[in-house]
Amino acid sequence: MKPLRVGLVSDTHGLFEPRLARLLSGCDLILHAGDVVRPSILADLARLAPVRAVRGNNDGDPAFDALPEVAHLDLAGRSTIVIHEIGSRARLALPARRAVARHAARIVVHGHSHRPAAALEDGVLFVNPGSAGPRRFSLPRAAGLLLLGRREVEVRLHDVARDDLPLLVPPLAIDL
Repeated sequence: MKPLRVGLVSDTHGLFEPRLARLLSGCDLILHAGDVVRPSILADLARLAPVRAVRGNNDGDPAFDALPEVAHLDLAGRSTIVIHEIGSRARLALPARRAVARHAARIVVHGHSHRPAAALEDGVLFVNPGSAGPRRFSLPRAAGLLLLGRREVEVRLHDVARDDLPLLVPPLAIDL
């Protein structure tokens, strides 16, 4: 079985980073975890692969009215939710907690903090691809890949500010 290759993007804040095209080329799907800001960003991403996006707290443009606050989908047999803000993994905000419980989510893709991270908490994989938008504070500009096989899931978080798209941290590979 060929792994499902899913691009992970969040907090673009109106900037389409050209390096995303190289990173996300060949993806089966792209998930955008909110704060798109400009509708053209979703069109740019859709040229690379089908896109599922959620609305973030900065997505006030009427073009985003149709975007859900939480999206639920099945990724290679794993219940997955996409939501902009979760609070923290240790103390999920009520909308995130309800969505995880309602869908028995195994994977949660989120954004908002601009901090790229991936961690397994109580059997749920939480992935924040970071911000692919303008640099904020001293945080890296980042996006990710989620590779889903029959049993193994691998998360790769990349620095999109550099031409060679280096990994920010070693890949996280788990059975899920």
